[in-house]
Amino acid sequence: MDDATGAPAHATQPPPHPCASAPAEQRRRRRALAGPGIVLAATAAGVTLVSVVDPHEPGHYPTCPFLWATGLYCPGCGGMRMVNSLTHGRVWEAFGLNPMVFLLLPVFAYLWARWTACAAKGVPFASALVRPRVIYPFLGLIVVYWIVRNLPFAHALAP
Repeated sequence: MDDATGAPAHATQPPPHPCASAPAEQRRRRRALAGPGIVLAATAAGVTLVSVVDPHEPGHYPTCPFLWATGLYCPGCGGMRMVNSLTHGRVWEAFGLNPMVFLLLPVFAYLWARWTACAAKGVPFASALVRPRVIYPFLGLIVVYWIVRNLPFAHALAP
């Protein structure tokens, strides 16, 4: 009995509103979506730069360090020219510049969308594609692609 009416103190306070934690929840979701947002912004900036500054012309970008040091193509060689070709609608040319990365673009898009959806729902990111039983064979595939694209008979895989 703490007030003038003789009612207990807890009886005079209104119950908490069901949406009282909404601002905290909104902040948490904004923080969770920051990662996918930053990745999207960086990707958009990179694609825009590569679209505008043509990597097909020498001197606009540094040479791939692995190509420069060894004379061999790395798994990513041709990737910037592939992006440039895609942004200009030359799909078949883009495929020829780096077929592996070209074929992985939908996988990357799916993983990003899944990450974003999980962040928006407030659940941890999970996908069968990022489990060891998928990742290790995928890394093996990258190594095989790296080797094969540098062999004389596989000139179609060279950028």
